[in-house]
Amino acid sequence: MSFNTFGHMFRMTTFGESHGPAIGCVVDGCPPGIALAPADIQVFLDKRRPGQSRFTTQRQEPDQVKILSGVFEDDKTGGPVTTGTPIMLLIDNVDQRSKDYAEIRDKFRPGHADYTYQAKYGVRDYRGGGRSSARETAARVAAGAVARKVIPQVRVRGALVQIGPHKIDRVNWDWAEVERNPFFCPDAKAAAKWEAYLDGVRKKGSSCGAIIEVTASGVPAGWGAPVYGKLDQDIAAAMMSINAVKGVEIGAGFAAAALSGEENADEIRMRHGKPDFASNHAGGILGGISSGQDIVVRFVVKPTSSILSIRKTVTAAGEDVDISTKGRHDPCVGIRAVPVGEAMLVLVLADHFLRHRGQVG
Repeated sequence: MSFNTFGHMFRMTTFGESHGPAIGCVVDGCPPGIALAPADIQVFLDKRRPGQSRFTTQRQEPDQVKILSGVFEDDKTGGPVTTGTPIMLLIDNVDQRSKDYAEIRDKFRPGHADYTYQAKYGVRDYRGGGRSSARETAARVAAGAVARKVIPQVRVRGALVQIGPHKIDRVNWDWAEVERNPFFCPDAKAAAKWEAYLDGVRKKGSSCGAIIEVTASGVPAGWGAPVYGKLDQDIAAAMMSINAVKGVEIGAGFAAAALSGEENADEIRMRHGKPDFASNHAGGILGGISSGQDIVVRFVVKPTSSILSIRKTVTAAGEDVDISTKGRHDPCVGIRAVPVGEAMLVLVLADHFLRHRGQVG
């Protein structure tokens, strides 16, 4: 299997399977001399960690990260700093229950990657989906924590803005609220309604989709490169690489189709000696290059494919059968996709920071 590496100058290669002994990643291209300890990474892994509420999978994984290479004790500070060599991060899997998948080892789950993996490789890891499992995203979050250290001037934050058909009210947006509820929701009233809705979904053995919004503040004008190295191009690819993502939009996104040219254009005036934009329909990117405004990206996550409800499918031998997927699954995988979306955005930004520095100094 190829294409396990993401990025250009700042690169992440992930490895491991959902039910294997461990997962992890190798981060290549990180500059030397940056303070980096496991605690710097763990804080973000804890946000993604499963089993923290009844609204996510009850698989109990501590997700404790180990740094196996790429750091060394600094003589001046006494703490570990990056050496400029590849950084290997390892996360042990400790709570696999492979027996939950024994009944479906020869059946293809509708909506899942089971069939396509079998069609492409002729073999697949049916235990939780192997590499197609969202378990792989823990490695992305770990790599993203390293990327944050490369561009500390940039603040990346994510929030869940819709579960199923239920949207937040943007008038109630409060970033502090994101840390106070199990949904990463910036609207306290919406979060309260989501509890009842998701309880109903979970009790029915079903699932629902979601929309996540991620923003980056502090990105200066100039990152990104035309024509085939556009910043928004790489951001879209990053978000589409996340499990179950089926759509990405930046700034006004698809809503821009309903705007007039006058409405969509972000007017500019000079303020305090620099350009000041009256709006941000462009999502902080113009011509593939950052404008200095906040970068705003949203992506949609489809409903979890592994559900208890009985669905029609086929077996690897070509037989028509019914399937019900047992085990521990997220009724809404979009909840834990919030820290994953943050990680993918900061990985792209760290990469473009180094590419920009390499081109223009």
